[in-house]
Amino acid sequence: MPYWPGVVIATPAHSGVGGILSYRSELSLTPGTLVRVPLGAREVLGVVWDCPSVPPEGLAETQTKAVAGVLDGLPPLNERWRQLVKFAAQYYQRSLGEVALAALPPQLRELDHAQLARRLKKRAKLLTAEPTAPEALSGHDLSAEQAEALAALEGASAPVLLYGATGSGKTEVYLRATQDVLQTAVPEGEALTQVLVMVPEINLTPQLEARFRERFEPAFGTGSVVCLHSGMTPAQRLSSWLAAHTGVARIVLGTRMAVFASLPGLRLIVVDEEHDPSYKSQEGARYSARDLAVYRAKVETEALANVPHPGPLPPAGEGATPRCQVLLGSATPSLETWHAADQGRYLRLAMPGRIGGGALPRLRLVDMNHQPKGTPVSPPLLAAMQERIARGEQCLVLLNRRGYAPVLSCDACAWKSECPNCSAFRVFHKLDRTLRCHHCGFTSRVPRACPDCGNLDIAPVGRGTEQIEEQLTSLMLDVKRPDGGPARVARMDADTTRTKGSLEQQLAALHSGEVDVLVGTQMIAKGHDFRRITLVAGLNADSALFASDYRAPERLFALLMQAAGRAGRDAAQSAASEMWVQTWHPTHPLFAALKKHDYPGFAAGQLADREAAGMPPYGAQALLRADARTQPAAQAFLTIAAEQAAGLPHRDDITLYPAVPLTIQRVANIERAQMLVESASRSALQRFLAAWQPVLHGCRSAPEAKGLVRWAVDVDPLSI
Repeated sequence: MPYWPGVVIATPAHSGVGGILSYRSELSLTPGTLVRVPLGAREVLGVVWDCPSVPPEGLAETQTKAVAGVLDGLPPLNERWRQLVKFAAQYYQRSLGEVALAALPPQLRELDHAQLARRLKKRAKLLTAEPTAPEALSGHDLSAEQAEALAALEGASAPVLLYGATGSGKTEVYLRATQDVLQTAVPEGEALTQVLVMVPEINLTPQLEARFRERFEPAFGTGSVVCLHSGMTPAQRLSSWLAAHTGVARIVLGTRMAVFASLPGLRLIVVDEEHDPSYKSQEGARYSARDLAVYRAKVETEALANVPHPGPLPPAGEGATPRCQVLLGSATPSLETWHAADQGRYLRLAMPGRIGGGALPRLRLVDMNHQPKGTPVSPPLLAAMQERIARGEQCLVLLNRRGYAPVLSCDACAWKSECPNCSAFRVFHKLDRTLRCHHCGFTSRVPRACPDCGNLDIAPVGRGTEQIEEQLTSLMLDVKRPDGGPARVARMDADTTRTKGSLEQQLAALHSGEVDVLVGTQMIAKGHDFRRITLVAGLNADSALFASDYRAPERLFALLMQAAGRAGRDAAQSAASEMWVQTWHPTHPLFAALKKHDYPGFAAGQLADREAAGMPPYGAQALLRADARTQPAAQAFLTIAAEQAAGLPHRDDITLYPAVPLTIQRVANIERAQMLVESASRSALQRFLAAWQPVLHGCRSAPEAKGLVRWAVDVDPLSI
């Protein structure tokens, strides 16, 4: 008896082939089964979404192709996972297959049944799990605040915001909450409990991974803790995904992609540094992993509520219904999360004190109006850093701009190192004497003279981390460490951590005391536990104070407060810890709140401004972006789309702004434009966007839009 499984495959929303495709099979396939199916001349991986026994209406048997193969060595992707993918596709206006297949490891798409069977057999041999009794788990003694937070978490029925100061011990709360979940007994035949822990950036995983492995592998065995992020090789990602999907891995640590990991026994999701914009994808399906984590916990909890549990229950209080908890942690929560807690939709748990009773760093502002012109590091800051080094302490210098200088310029003819492919400048990297575009990757050697006029005197303009590292090394030549050795300055950014193992080596050098001054971008400002740092310096912080993006103050406050939190984490040195910020605007209100470490006050002011302007979280936004070979074609597509939106559901509740170029309007010779879509109602915006999709597909064929390459809808955009 033939069946007609509906299969989703990887197709982008703008392609017009984003729905469920019908195939033919002699077997009844369980929804969630992975299959290989023909698509044109290719054979691709797909996920069975349904499997009716009758062909779709109007489709003859001869019009369908047969399923090429079934990856029957794997359990099907469960209904909760498919519900998460379906919601993400609908909410973020993407195709179902695009979201579903992007959530699977790339190497899985290349394997047939036989190859997969070999991989699974090899994995089984590598597992050397010899766990002790889970009751043998132990951890550090808890502070009163940590114990109170865990007690409140145990009985919470809503998503939990753990608002803890930097150094307050949030990680230990994550570890203890994970321990409680993993020690929960489950009824016979059900999947063992699992925990998902997410961090915003890859560079935060080594430190966290080491702590989780040290705590849990002795009790649950080798392979019980795995990582999932884009920095892993395809084989490593596949191995980790298989371990999670089959229930072998009890803990999955990962970046935003890990929110889609298949975890049949998921009972706890931790989102560390939940405020971080890295949780929002900026390509493909533009999803927010933090928001999807909250939704996923809801789906898992609802599924658990409908399943009888005769055995012992998860630790939610005696007689409570089993559930999946989500824990959002941050010292500077996003305004959306803070507002949700104000409204009572989230439970806010506060941990304002540092472990050991240490003090938060004192803020010192350096008024650059009163400093020598052109100096990268002011004399008072330099003296403070030299004093710390002489005492055997460490300093951290934050400059959120990599490279030696943002641009090379010729004074004679005003030539600048523009990128030929983008409306941006190529950045000067002195170490390898190159000019690199950080948008398209175009790289060339630094010219010996100005390409336009031949002037030999071309000079860097502005400063990046490479230049600050060089200048500080020069300024520290006469500074001695307590052992009499010279001071050492190091740099950590995307350039120095590019090679495999380099990040771990640099972190180890800092932790061991080999480095006295660490210069870096925002990647050094969050999550790290640097015990010897007592001074943090923020350079060029003013660039975000008057930005056109209404989220810029929130991001700057979070970045500076997170950076300050790297200082004084050792309670014995916390009283002397300081955060220095060089600024031309020392009276700005943002610095007044930062000086008092007053995030609630800062958030209240920002939320009041947002409410008055109808901005998120008091309104909903989306962006329609268009990429084309010419700017007129990109804007024409957007304009036609706006004109043809008349009469769509909820059109009267929607504001469509005129099409405008992006700030960097050309990247890799592709012109980019966007249109802002706003509504006071999120549901009205969603219904309008869903109805707008077929209109957008039709608009791309308009003669005025000839040259359109792609279009995309970005729901809840983080930058406008």
